[in-house]
Amino acid sequence: MKSWHIDDVPALKSDVELAPLYLTNSATSLKQSMGSKQHYRIYVCGITPYDATHLGHAATYLTFDLVNRYLGAKGATVDYVQNITDIDDPLLERANRDGVDWRDLAEKQIDLFRNDMQALRVIPPKDYVGAVEAIPLVSAAIEKLDDKESIYPVDTDLYFSVKMDPDFGSRSNLEQDQMLQIFSERGGDPDRTGKKDPLDCLVWMSKRVNEPSWPSPQGIGRPGWHIECTAIAMKYLQPDPAEEFLIDLQGGGSDLIFPHHEMCATQAKIISGKEFAANYVHAGMIGLNGEKMSKSKGNLVFVSILLSQGADPRAIRWALMRENYRTDRAWSAELLAQAHISIKKMTRALASSEVAATDPVIELIARRLSDDLDTPSILAALELWADQTISGANGGNCDSLINAIDVFLGMKF
Repeated sequence: MKSWHIDDVPALKSDVELAPLYLTNSATSLKQSMGSKQHYRIYVCGITPYDATHLGHAATYLTFDLVNRYLGAKGATVDYVQNITDIDDPLLERANRDGVDWRDLAEKQIDLFRNDMQALRVIPPKDYVGAVEAIPLVSAAIEKLDDKESIYPVDTDLYFSVKMDPDFGSRSNLEQDQMLQIFSERGGDPDRTGKKDPLDCLVWMSKRVNEPSWPSPQGIGRPGWHIECTAIAMKYLQPDPAEEFLIDLQGGGSDLIFPHHEMCATQAKIISGKEFAANYVHAGMIGLNGEKMSKSKGNLVFVSILLSQGADPRAIRWALMRENYRTDRAWSAELLAQAHISIKKMTRALASSEVAATDPVIELIARRLSDDLDTPSILAALELWADQTISGANGGNCDSLINAIDVFLGMKF
């Protein structure tokens, strides 16, 4: 599946020293180094395309865009893979509700997503893979799990035994009752009769009446949610047998910690014998009017709508970076308005013939970004620099700062 295109990210012109990138690992709650490597493998879960890109999505993909940009600035190759769940119950339900073909609905929303990511200057993934095109990979992954005796039938469907992995639950650190509750809220079926364990997850759903299906060695049907990402990540990221972990980072919104990322990691562990990711990194939720922004609540702010209303994409990025990526935070019209003011001030300052000292600001951007993507400190430093420049301070190199903001923060001035 095609992704999107942005202008090439320029090379960093500054000779600032770039420290290893530290990110908070959700599995340990500790800041952990991504290490000093020449090749990183990153998998970030994509959208289910039954509604347009909202600001919760934007915040997540902006987070991993910052990771991608920093590692790239260090000179590393970043293999970044993202899926798109273009077949799933929510998509079919929305298409049925609206009286449209599910394929048309998916394609329309995928196009909107591509346009939004391009406008926000999010670096596209190396591989952008749909669930439908990955069905042969899913089928092969299920066969590998079956070889490990971790697959069993319930009626005509197939399930994966999560407890085959003795480390199941170690990435999310939840108690059994918490897992059961969240599983039931996020696509699971803990009460289904015939399952060996309530938390066992569906990997292959046999054909249902009036629903799309595909032939496979598992019969005619379609894949479960979690196995889709496991199969795509292990194929497209080509794990190095010499490394301890299959990939360097699995990422997404914090609502994916359980069950999705726990299930993916467990399936990968059974297939390979290795821990899936060295780092599990998650972005906080974006709220509106005191509640998490979600499709089920209907309290969404769409990127495409903001753009059509004249919002500067840089202001959207700026507003979403006002707090740390891990923080659950609220969106408001006032937040975006303030971000527009900041962008205008930066534009004015960067157009000045004389500007305040820039080397310390570039050094701060690199240092704070390496420390768990501390964007609030970075934006505060940029605001201060702009104020000083407008007040007449000099001694800086405007071009080097413009370059650093583009390289590290994805905003072009």
